[in-house]
Amino acid sequence: MNKTIDDQISGHTTGGCLCGQVRYGFRGAPLLTAICHCRNCQRQSGSAFGIVAAVAAADFALQGDTRTFQDSSDSGRTVARVFCPECGSPILSTIEPMPGMVLIKAGTLDDPGSLQPAVEVYCDRALPFLPALAGTERHAGSNI
Repeated sequence: MNKTIDDQISGHTTGGCLCGQVRYGFRGAPLLTAICHCRNCQRQSGSAFGIVAAVAAADFALQGDTRTFQDSSDSGRTVARVFCPECGSPILSTIEPMPGMVLIKAGTLDDPGSLQPAVEVYCDRALPFLPALAGTERHAGSNI
């Protein structure tokens, strides 16, 4: 019998894409929640910024067909942006400076309300109408 991600990781954090074709789950709490104001995250999210929750790849499980867009950061390092090919929802990214980590796109979590961003990066590119988020460590560019 094929179990779903929700069955496999019952009681743990789950999420998925807009159409439901892609589901994922992870054990434990995110190691970090961050906001990125870089232009590529703005473009990928279709919004003013991207929010990611970092988890260890070993604690992460993914189910469903995905596609990957190979992007690069300002420093030229690889950013793999994984998305649902059916609905286009961005699911996660992996970045060279953080091997063994998965950066889950927080908007795809089933219950993102408990997240509290600790860091904001590329604040020099934040849209001018956005106020600084209280309690975050802010960086003009990348902090890694």
